[in-house]
Amino acid sequence: MAAKFLTLACIRNESFGGLSPRPHYPSMPKYPKGVSETDKDVEGSEAKAAFSVIGMTCSACAGSVEKAVKRLPGIREAVVDVLNNRAQEETIRETIEDVGFEATLIQDHQTTGKSSQVCRIRINGMTCTSCTSTVESALQALHGVQKAQVALATEEAQVHYESKIISHNQLLEAIEDTGFEAILISTGEDMSKIQLKVDGIGTDNSMRIIENSLRALPGVQDIDIDPTVYKFSLSYKPDMTGPRNFINVIESTGTGRYKATIYPEGGREVHRKEEIKQYYRSFLWSLVFTIPVFLTSMVFMYIPGLKHGLDTKVVNMLSIGEILRWVLSTPVQFIIGRRFYSGSYKALRHGSANMDVLIALGTNAAYFYSVYSVLRAATSQDFKSTDFFETSSMLISFILLGKYLEVLAKGKTSDAIAKLMNLTPDTAILLTLDSEGNVISEEEIDSRLIQKNDVIKILPGAKVASDGFVIWGQSHVNESMITGEARPVAKRKGDTVIGGTVNENGVLHIKATRVGSESALSQIVQLVESAQMAKAPVQKFADRISKYFVPLVIVLSLSTFLAWFLAGKFHGYPKSWIPSSMDSFQLALQFGISVMVIACPCALGLATPTAVMVGTGVGASQGVLIKGGQALESAHKVNCIVFDKTGTLTIGKPVVVNTRLLKNMVLQEFYELVAATEVNSEHPLAKAMVEYAKKFREDEETPTWPEAKDFISITGHGVKGIVRNKKIIVGNKSLMLDQNIVVPADAEDMLGEIEATAQTGILISIDGEMAGVIAISDPLKPGARDVISILKSLKVKSIMVTGDNWGTANSIAQEVGIETVVAEAKPEQKAEQVKNLQASGYVVAMVGDGINDSPALVAADVGMAIGAGTDIAIEAADIVLMKSNLEDVITAIDLSRKTFSRIRLNYIWALGYNLLGIPIAAGALFPSSGFRLPPWIAGAAMAASSVSVVCCSLLLKYYQRPRKLDALEMQGVKVE
Repeated sequence: MAAKFLTLACIRNESFGGLSPRPHYPSMPKYPKGVSETDKDVEGSEAKAAFSVIGMTCSACAGSVEKAVKRLPGIREAVVDVLNNRAQEETIRETIEDVGFEATLIQDHQTTGKSSQVCRIRINGMTCTSCTSTVESALQALHGVQKAQVALATEEAQVHYESKIISHNQLLEAIEDTGFEAILISTGEDMSKIQLKVDGIGTDNSMRIIENSLRALPGVQDIDIDPTVYKFSLSYKPDMTGPRNFINVIESTGTGRYKATIYPEGGREVHRKEEIKQYYRSFLWSLVFTIPVFLTSMVFMYIPGLKHGLDTKVVNMLSIGEILRWVLSTPVQFIIGRRFYSGSYKALRHGSANMDVLIALGTNAAYFYSVYSVLRAATSQDFKSTDFFETSSMLISFILLGKYLEVLAKGKTSDAIAKLMNLTPDTAILLTLDSEGNVISEEEIDSRLIQKNDVIKILPGAKVASDGFVIWGQSHVNESMITGEARPVAKRKGDTVIGGTVNENGVLHIKATRVGSESALSQIVQLVESAQMAKAPVQKFADRISKYFVPLVIVLSLSTFLAWFLAGKFHGYPKSWIPSSMDSFQLALQFGISVMVIACPCALGLATPTAVMVGTGVGASQGVLIKGGQALESAHKVNCIVFDKTGTLTIGKPVVVNTRLLKNMVLQEFYELVAATEVNSEHPLAKAMVEYAKKFREDEETPTWPEAKDFISITGHGVKGIVRNKKIIVGNKSLMLDQNIVVPADAEDMLGEIEATAQTGILISIDGEMAGVIAISDPLKPGARDVISILKSLKVKSIMVTGDNWGTANSIAQEVGIETVVAEAKPEQKAEQVKNLQASGYVVAMVGDGINDSPALVAADVGMAIGAGTDIAIEAADIVLMKSNLEDVITAIDLSRKTFSRIRLNYIWALGYNLLGIPIAAGALFPSSGFRLPPWIAGAAMAASSVSVVCCSLLLKYYQRPRKLDALEMQGVKVE
């Protein structure tokens, strides 16, 4: 017996839980066309259930089940799928069984929806790539985790996980089990979040009252309360509610006794500042103890009066100087140096070894040997002790200084994000309007309290407080901080504005459309942050080395100690080599400790991520958004670029320049039919024809066109539909031939003339007969020819692949200097062309702007989307060119080459330092020159190597784009 399927939508009182009904692209409408504002509440509280219905044999059975279920209260829709054998509530099951069939509830992934989420977690306490590998492995081992990335430079983890299998709290626990502190930054659920601090709460009961009042609000998804600091964290749907509503509800509860404010944020910058302060304090405290230790062991020994005082014996051979050094170095070793013990314990507990292990071993060897030496002197009448207390305390002090300088420098690598975040103004002027749109009142509010559909007033010289569109006024807005575009952009009613940009001369009233994490600025910050998370493939090299680095150094250190000790024991070197203040054992111990503390795995671990961080930050400030290390690494190898034509090499604002009719009809009627068909298309050429058609209806501000029935868009060829009972086809010659429409000789001649002048010819057929030819021109971007010639000088091959006809494509290619052209290509053919080039051995970059370019953008080694293009193209690309300027293709390639040469330099320095430093510390130069590195100098060298790698990466901040580009005047291209 076949089991049939019934899928139904039932109204529930609870929400979707972790699932979000929001689509993937941020600028697409949240609700399908036809769903009214009032339907939203219903949409949000709807659930689907699928039942296996056994016993159905035909569509009549299916019909009877469907009718029975639809009669139940709360059922909006019920569908029975007889072919696929598919049909929570007990009532539904019983109803199906009452009709005479057996029903069982199916719980499978096909009906539960997508539950994959991404969360970001800050991890405190990581020092080198060994730490990141430990955390990464622990996360990857969890059931339900799809992918985990841990970045050392940002000290953050990005985890892709199945929210139905594992929660973000379990991810935090897994990280804390590895011995690091984990703080959740975001859960990646598609909803806005805000944290409020409430003053005036006296009891648990008042906290419960506030919580219940907030939960009652529509759109509130989740509330998390921290009673110790009276912090309420709310997750909500910005379409339905917002932070001002929450504050009003809290303050109106309890007769005005409560006061709510936005909780001060503890972002990455706050954490970084705290870390810098911590290292600075530790370093200063270590100096307080280390300087006296250094003076008593290195300086006062050469001042007669002081030397005598310090050498005074207390018990047997134990002197005052030794007691002083022991007392002073102990707090440095165990209190100030506690972080190294805890770090090495956590690492060893998970079977890995990091830099903390090396420091702990080195300092412990020096400290405990000194303790042994001092205790032996106290119990012996003839043993002359030599202590190394200054070695352990100075070592810790220098390493803390190095760490302080390192976090200081690392903080500067994320300056780009800090600058972007500071673009939003602190306050905004909120307008209250009456039903006719007149301003009733103005109120200054915190810009974080702006809600969707608020009307905001922007004064001249002020920053735009939110993404939105102008509803009143006109002005010029400087968008250079977001797009890199130098010239102010004119804004009038209906134009969109971006939050964080600067209004120049007029007053604007704007309606907020995207607030909080949905704003363009937040999206750019998120993009740059996730780019800094993504590891470049070259980083794998450092990760591989770090696995074996620490154990290898420990083996080398012990081997050095044994070699020198045995050589001394069996008189393998002259006694004159041993300094007067120590014996052969102590000399061997010093060499062993020096090897252990000079080796630096940190420099290797920081070589790539710091350069990628600075490189992506510099790119963002130049209007080039690079999505991570993979894109950076691929871009520096690019030796072939495939360009789309429309909107990439050309301005992308085509205009109709000529129309020729092939049958007797009024031009206005001809354009009415064309516009009615093309108004449904997103293609730039379609928009040009619709714009031209509007000229025949100048009296109407927004003309409405006749309805096009049976509309079909044939990507890369054209469109067809039925308008006023006439079959209209608009497109290229190949579409006409496909539809068996004869193209007369005079139309062929017209097409030839149009294409010879680098214009695009569009053919129009009405009821199967050729009716006219429209000539559309899309001017070339100024300087496009120069960009192609600069790419040639960089030994990069340029190819044009376009859906346009061969004639236009060849004329444009000749104009810009491109030799290889592929025309009349469909989207999948563009992607195929990219793959063919890759098969020929090229590293291919694709530059495009439209939906039809997205398959090729994905197929290319590096996809570059023009910023003015569609969301889908931008989503598919690896690099986004915000300014829509072709010159930025060169900037992106040049920046990636500069960043990679910096990464190579970092690796040469980090590896070279270790390969040179370890043999010198092991005493390679000692036999010939008597030169040896005391452990505390070796420790200082180790700290300096990390700092120098970070500083080397920071030099990228002074990146200048190639001088050849400065001569190109490519900004401010405008088409009237």
